Amino acid sequence: MKILLSILMTITFAFASDTTIQVIKKIDSLPSIAIEDGSSHNNETFKMKFFKSLVADLNVISLFNVDRRKFNNDFDTNEVDAINKNSNYVLKYNLSKNAASGFSVKVKMIKNNEVVLAKNYKVSNSKKYVFVAHAIAYEINNYMGEPSIEWIKKKVIFSRVVAPKKSEIVIADYTLAYQHVIVKGGFNLFPKWASKKQNGFYYTSLNEAKPTLKYVNTRTAKITNIISSEGMMTCSDVNSNGTKLLLTMAPKGQPDIYLYDVKTKKITRITKYKGIDVSGQFMDDDRIVFVSNRLGYPNIFSKSLNSNDIEQMVYYGKSNAAATANGEYIVYKARESSGAFSKNTFNLHMISTKTDVIRRLTASGVNEFPRFSRDGDAVLFIKNYKNQSSIGIIRLNHNKNYLFPLKYGKIQSMDW
Repeated sequence: MKILLSILMTITFAFASDTTIQVIKKIDSLPSIAIEDGSSHNNETFKMKFFKSLVADLNVISLFNVDRRKFNNDFDTNEVDAINKNSNYVLKYNLSKNAASGFSVKVKMIKNNEVVLAKNYKVSNSKKYVFVAHAIAYEINNYMGEPSIEWIKKKVIFSRVVAPKKSEIVIADYTLAYQHVIVKGGFNLFPKWASKKQNGFYYTSLNEAKPTLKYVNTRTAKITNIISSEGMMTCSDVNSNGTKLLLTMAPKGQPDIYLYDVKTKKITRITKYKGIDVSGQFMDDDRIVFVSNRLGYPNIFSKSLNSNDIEQMVYYGKSNAAATANGEYIVYKARESSGAFSKNTFNLHMISTKTDVIRRLTASGVNEFPRFSRDGDAVLFIKNYKNQSSIGIIRLNHNKNYLFPLKYGKIQSMDW
């Protein structure tokens, strides 16, 4: 697993309290951290994978200058390798085998030869080693007094196109080091977690007479048909407690946004425009943002669920789509080139509903399908560049952007 790209993002002007402002952190001002392996585990390949996962996560949490060299040292002593004497922190770990395919991890972080953080983990399946690395990064972030990064422990779900009209739905970690194919066979798209517990998800099946929304219980693998519609059927968002879905449907040929009540199965039409309204996203439980061509080109609008008033949200660009929202902030995809005979560039931008600031988040290629973390700390997105499909993560408050490439196939859509 290798981080391919870390870029600084640009902004215009903002007030200091606004997330759209640039946060400048010079790399030299960050404390240094080295990693020492004191494992009794005898699988060198496994130990190297775990080490690389730790390096990646420590880079992504953006709090340290991370030494990428691997050092071996006795775990039981608090003495660090002589080369690391000048490091502000040293992270030591011990991987050991337990039963069958499982393993245990002991971890401690040392500062000035004193243990400042210690954790133990037991995992029954060694294939999930990367989630232990994520949990360690999460605990280190907490120790450093930073805002919670609960998202780092969450699973990502995505649809991967592997052949014409053939796809797989995959559950993974955000770095794609762990991947589990949960739905395969046919053409299945737009997976969406059903709740923050991530114990079920919705997806669109194009294998029936009509596009059909289905629900999968990840614990039992049971698949349930939810609703079908002519033309289009996608679940673009789920509200905070998992009781309401935003659907894009086109029962009469023209796509509109509908609200679906999970308990009562009641469907309410939210938009009634004669053109195209798609991709609704909850800003909160009473207001949504969506994409519409009501200006003659795709743009971002908002609407209260309790009124018919429509508000334009973006006034820059002539092709804006694929929005995600978190409170007052909206991230959307915008086309920034218009070559008739060349590939276009689509970058992500962020706006606040309380200011006129536009913050550009990406720099090249085709960047799409942005998804806020629930806490608003990060944005996950899909990047396609030079025939390479990747998942990217933007650390908004640290002004950094990382990419994790997919080994094969092309990511069609994703959620976390």
